[in-house]
Amino acid sequence: QVQLVESGGGSVQPGGSLRLSCGFSGLTSATYAVAWFRQAPGKEREGVSCISRQFGVTTTTDYSDPVKGRFTIAKDNTRNTVYLQINNLNPGDTADYYCAFGDSCSVHRAEVYGHWGQGTRVTVSS
Repeated sequence: QVQLVESGGGSVQPGGSLRLSCGFSGLTSATYAVAWFRQAPGKEREGVSCISRQFGVTTTTDYSDPVKGRFTIAKDNTRNTVYLQINNLNPGDTADYYCAFGDSCSVHRAEVYGHWGQGTRVTVSS
């Protein structure tokens, strides 16, 4: 059973940066994908970014249009952790951020991910 734990959320001012972490355990395959989704208050969950890995190599990264150029996803090669670097935060980024684990990388299809973390909250305000 894959387990995921997010961390790194917090309160920041507009223009600030955060790095979210998703630690995962229980890996049983060398091919997998980790994604970040977010859900703002009163809004539906939306995909943010994903990364796919095969035998220790990143094969795909993808980003939703609202975050392209500001968010960067990366896998720590020394541990089972995926990071989401978030720069130039704006109030529209305020949300609970969840990482998810699955077989393929998709920022549009939450159903491909079978395992989810509990989330970490990001609040952007002045």
